[in-house]
Amino acid sequence: MTKILAFVGMPASGKSEAASVLRDKGITVINMGDVIREEVMRRGMKPTDANTGGIGTEMRENEGSDAVAKRCIPKIKTIKEYFIGIDGVRSVYEVERFKGTFGSDFTLVSVDSPLELRFERVLSRKRSDDMQDISDLQIRDERELGWGMGEAMKIADVVIENNGTLEEFREKITALMDHQ
Repeated sequence: MTKILAFVGMPASGKSEAASVLRDKGITVINMGDVIREEVMRRGMKPTDANTGGIGTEMRENEGSDAVAKRCIPKIKTIKEYFIGIDGVRSVYEVERFKGTFGSDFTLVSVDSPLELRFERVLSRKRSDDMQDISDLQIRDERELGWGMGEAMKIADVVIENNGTLEEFREKITALMDHQ
């Protein structure tokens, strides 16, 4: 069975950075946001924050609160590796779907970081779906909390604080991997 290390956290908390640590070690990472971006592109829309957020909400309304996890599971099952990562768990429903499918081989890691620090990261990363104002980040936080992300963060198997340097955070993720 494949061991899975999945990351949950508020926007710009460091989930993608944690996933990049895994990738740097040659570990395959499934990005849950890519599933939504694929759907946005399939519909001929631009991958803006409003479009990805709206499609993400619509998918959950039409296919169930665990819609994105359900779409990820077949991709995960095709990966024949001992260890993989999942970037971007958004709800307790997704956690339940993954744990129901993968059992104790699924470990949820909450990446915790304060709002102001997360906004500094947003401004520096320049992604197409990023916001330009801290109030926009707060709106995105509320939308994702509305999907049940806060509850998912509360039931995480491990919590990692990301409020120091990038090097310190990468070391924490490496240490976590070594204990899996």
